[in-house]
Amino acid sequence: MKIPKQRGPVSTALFGVLAEAPGTQAKGLEGLQRLVAAQLAASTDIIADDDLQLALFCLYELHYSGLEGVSDEWEWVPELIRVRQLLETPFEAALRDAAAEAAGNLELPPASGLTSDAVADVLFGLAARDGGPSLSRYVAKKATLEQLKEFLIHKSIYQLKEADPHTFAIPRLSGRAKAALVEIQADEYGGGRPERMHSALFARTMRGLGMTDHYGAYVNDVPAVSLAAVNLMSLFGLNRRLRGAITGHLAIYEMTSSQPNRLYGNGFRRHGFDAQVTHYFDEHVEADAVHEQIAGRDLAGGLVEAEPGLLNDVLFGATAVMAIDGRLSAHILQAWESGRTSLRAAVPAAA
Repeated sequence: MKIPKQRGPVSTALFGVLAEAPGTQAKGLEGLQRLVAAQLAASTDIIADDDLQLALFCLYELHYSGLEGVSDEWEWVPELIRVRQLLETPFEAALRDAAAEAAGNLELPPASGLTSDAVADVLFGLAARDGGPSLSRYVAKKATLEQLKEFLIHKSIYQLKEADPHTFAIPRLSGRAKAALVEIQADEYGGGRPERMHSALFARTMRGLGMTDHYGAYVNDVPAVSLAAVNLMSLFGLNRRLRGAITGHLAIYEMTSSQPNRLYGNGFRRHGFDAQVTHYFDEHVEADAVHEQIAGRDLAGGLVEAEPGLLNDVLFGATAVMAIDGRLSAHILQAWESGRTSLRAAVPAAA
């Protein structure tokens, strides 16, 4: 991914450090750590902080496809990992606060009754009561062509690397949960056929609307909350202690995906787009109806059966994604309903 434009002092300093070779930036890293601490103290909402979310996103990107012109050796430099941890701690705290609000008075099964079915029932109950703003209904019935492009821009930050954050959890699980995750991920990656990978299907949708399909092409255009929705996946996936959270995240993702994707597809069909464009959404209508059972009962439920102490983390992952995705949907809908762009600025692909 190309290095994005900086959004403030932290991202500016980070990109300056990464431009040099590891081992030559001791003073720069020390200064970056102090700067991050100072900016965190001044930030009133880390989830909406463009500078901090972009910096965290780029630090995580070192563990994915990397950053253009940045040495891969930066990935495991301890001082840079410390910078990431400085950002992760308050970010996780903010996510936990948002998740607690989303959970409300959630009734849990007794400790003696933590079967996989009981855990799945709790998750299905959460999914059923998701009362966040319905972006999918707006897309289906009202979205203009320009708004459809904006919608794809927001989604592209994750969808062009779809499934990768959850894959980090595979070696951290065992038994039934591990087998379930591998089964889901195999479908996400096209069953061995690169043209059927979900990221490839999404790229084809973008091309169908005349948009750039390169990963990270629109990072400069999305607000902090769009980055936060992806950063929380990386936070969960890259920290073994949060393996329960990444399974809960995937479970609720699958449980709340099928019907919205049906509506998204209808929105594109309303504008005259054919199956070449809607295939991505149509695929998820069918696939996620199957995946939700595997993710709820075998993945999340199987994990809690094996490790009952991870129930709260599973629920944290599920409620955190509901909270942040709800916040992102609210941001987009408020912008559209007031006649504004939901992006940081109008871009050619959405103009």
